[in-house]
Amino acid sequence: MTADLAPVAATTTATTSASSLSVEDKYKLITRGLQEVLGEQEIRQIVAERDLVMYWGTAPTGKPHIGYFVPLTKIADFLAAGCKVKVLMADLHAYLDNQKAPWSLLKHRTRYYEQLIKATLVSIGVSINQLEFVQGTDYQLKSNYTLDVYRLSAVVSQHDFKRAGAEVVKQTDHPPLSGLLYPGLQALDEEYLGVDAQFGGVDQRKIFTFAQDYLPVLGYKKRAHLMNPMIPGLMGTKMSSSDPDSKIDLLDSAKDVERKVKRAFCEEGLVQDNGLLAFLKSVVFPLASLKGDGAAGMTFNRKEEFGGDVTYTDYAVLEADYSDRKLHPGDLKKGVAQAINNLLDPIRKIWANDPELDALTKLAYPDTTTTAAAAAGKQPKQPKQPKQKSAAGATPSTDRPKDISRIELRVGKVEKVDFHPDADSLYVETISYGEGMPSRTVVSGLARYVEREAFEGRLVVTINNLKPSKLRGVVSEAMVLCASRRTGDEDAVELVSVPEGAKPGDLVTCEGFGTGVFDQKNTKVWADVQPDLFAGQDGICTYKGVTLQVGGQPLRAPTLKDAALS
Repeated sequence: MTADLAPVAATTTATTSASSLSVEDKYKLITRGLQEVLGEQEIRQIVAERDLVMYWGTAPTGKPHIGYFVPLTKIADFLAAGCKVKVLMADLHAYLDNQKAPWSLLKHRTRYYEQLIKATLVSIGVSINQLEFVQGTDYQLKSNYTLDVYRLSAVVSQHDFKRAGAEVVKQTDHPPLSGLLYPGLQALDEEYLGVDAQFGGVDQRKIFTFAQDYLPVLGYKKRAHLMNPMIPGLMGTKMSSSDPDSKIDLLDSAKDVERKVKRAFCEEGLVQDNGLLAFLKSVVFPLASLKGDGAAGMTFNRKEEFGGDVTYTDYAVLEADYSDRKLHPGDLKKGVAQAINNLLDPIRKIWANDPELDALTKLAYPDTTTTAAAAAGKQPKQPKQPKQKSAAGATPSTDRPKDISRIELRVGKVEKVDFHPDADSLYVETISYGEGMPSRTVVSGLARYVEREAFEGRLVVTINNLKPSKLRGVVSEAMVLCASRRTGDEDAVELVSVPEGAKPGDLVTCEGFGTGVFDQKNTKVWADVQPDLFAGQDGICTYKGVTLQVGGQPLRAPTLKDAALS
């Protein structure tokens, strides 16, 4: 399966020039895909008179990841609408936020970010000649700016500073003063950059409203604010530079991209918190639209037995098909991996052809273990592998095979079933495992397949050592094992049955694979194990052809034959 969506050429421009757009068309282009706009009327008035001037800031901390395509794709919209955009390399902010970037590395990381962001913009067809790059310390250390920091500190309470930065600045029990000042500096940046509006993620909302409240107190005008939605990472949570499992770096290899996407959280039929769908919605389809080849769409090549090739020119249709289980998670993953690699290839080539950029990477993100050892005249020690405690207190070997022996499958009793407060297609279950084991909250997309009355009170099998994930605001601590089979345009899904005599807390075993030692938060291993789980012609559930059993009796799919288990 491949996804036939070519990367945007570096010379691409919007098919319609900004000068030919009406005020309303410009406004729609500026605001499309945003989650919220503060100051809508001000933006409309400015666009009617002249080009809107705005800025987007980024603090050079961890290595940039593919989440950066989201704001950069939106910046492409701004430029197509005739806006003047300034990109702030917020180096001082990076240091003030709990010293996420050491002062000694700030210069190198700032340059690394600038070069990588420029390469990324070129890869999606944005002319960097239309942008202005500004380094924060070029003006933030000057006397007039410093005086305004003091003026702001005299009128803002500690409570308001802390509240403004709550979603962005690292929170600790005893925060340093620098973190409290962070929102104030970001507010002042609007004045000193001379912009009409600031653009950022919706996680910045409290800082934006802080700026609207307090800049006028200093005698400065209130600015407008445009907010992108936050897209989930690969594991269904926020994409973060500090969590390697949740992100793909802009310089990751093609194989690394495929490996990480393969392990991504991607429950069949579930759209909420699906980072792969979010990336298509926020990046791939908007870029195709700007390029002017949106009609070409995105094609998934599939075998005829699975419905044959399918092409989508509208993201909404793709999402609906995935929700209706017409597009399988395996096909989605392969397609997204190819789309990401198409976007990253030009960036990799720029880096590969410039030795100075490789040297810059090493300066910005040095190997601290090697550096310290060299300074002491010693050979660097190999880092110790972290020990992982199992449910039974054992320490599994890091070189154990990725098989069913590392997955905790356990019988549980469904004590209670409620509909999810924000999604009629989801259940929220409370599942117990007998004495000595805590109950778990499980969110599942079974509402359309299993009647609530038939679900409540029955025994089920759950996967208990996956990484907890938040689905529509509710944390799910396990996953219910089901059999599923697609026939034509319809999906059939049913709960796996446990054998008579099984009781809550019983382990599911698979002869020849061992049991009792389980990794915690084992979503990665589950991604390797799940494709080999199957219910055969007789309904018996197997892993690589070996029966899954409880107390010597097999698990079964009640009615489905030749069905996948997940």
